[in-house]
Amino acid sequence: MDEGFGKPRGFNVWSLFYGSTASIVIATIVLFIISPLLAPGSLSWAALNGMLPFASVLALVAIGQTLVIQQRGFDLSVPGMISLAAVLVTWIPEGDDSRLWLGALAAVLIPALFGLLSGFVVARFEATSLIVTLAMNALLYGFVLWLTQGTPVGATDVLKTFTLERTLGLPNTMIIALVIIIVVAFITKRTTVGWRLTAIGVSPRASTVLGLRVKRYEMLAYAAAGACYGAAGALLAGYVQTPNIFIGDPYLLPSIAAVVLGGTALSGGVASIVASAIAALFLTQLNQIVLAAGWPNSTQYIVQSLVIIIVVVIRETVYRLLSRRARRKIAGGGSAQPGPEREAMADAV
Repeated sequence: MDEGFGKPRGFNVWSLFYGSTASIVIATIVLFIISPLLAPGSLSWAALNGMLPFASVLALVAIGQTLVIQQRGFDLSVPGMISLAAVLVTWIPEGDDSRLWLGALAAVLIPALFGLLSGFVVARFEATSLIVTLAMNALLYGFVLWLTQGTPVGATDVLKTFTLERTLGLPNTMIIALVIIIVVAFITKRTTVGWRLTAIGVSPRASTVLGLRVKRYEMLAYAAAGACYGAAGALLAGYVQTPNIFIGDPYLLPSIAAVVLGGTALSGGVASIVASAIAALFLTQLNQIVLAAGWPNSTQYIVQSLVIIIVVVIRETVYRLLSRRARRKIAGGGSAQPGPEREAMADAV
């Protein structure tokens, strides 16, 4: 029974932009339009080049958080994962460019293994993800402190050059992030693995009845999330050049906020990788605006909170209007040809 379930349909590029993605796209466009009015110079070439690498890092972290939330969990090990990756990609080479490949590989694979361990405990023992990942975060920081003895190590010249340079005018960090976003979005929306992850997130019990290996897929989601955090930590380490051992701390709450703004259901199941990534861009630009405007920290937090609330309200309003429209068409026996919007709603169901 497992072999036939969740068979993906033909690829449609619109499927990568379904559900509430439209609302966060609109909100992001509006934010960029009004940016010069709120903070002159916030759309300058220098400002964008300084913002995009950090947006790319947050997008990768948000992707990982999305995969976990899709499985009805929350990952609080994000700070430890990023910090561990940043330490591994700098500590293993110790300034030797010839060993950078080993450090980069470890920075991705070791967080993935720790993520797999978290997923195993959550899935096998049905433990609460908040508790498991919080404990994992403490374990990771202990590991980081043991490796570094509290002293950070600088990135190699090759890593620094790669993360600071641009290709075709785009930061290399952004290009790496875009590739990962496209790959993960395609897997989650257009492959059997992605459809089964969605089904398990919607209802683990029903998926078990249908013959899906629920625990295996849940563990896979946590491992993939760890790999995303690892990639983000490695890129961040190169960009800041000498990462401190707590470099991952600022990314926990923004990663969850990006998932929420992106419209991924906190109840599990329906998720949008692309929307989470766009939301990460939205949050990073919003943070840059309030910083460029010179507002105090208290005002920054208030503005960010209000904007997030407004975007969520708009998203829910649009979703309900579209849902009512779809129900009226169904009740009226409408036979409109299926388009991107109708396919998106069908996918969400």
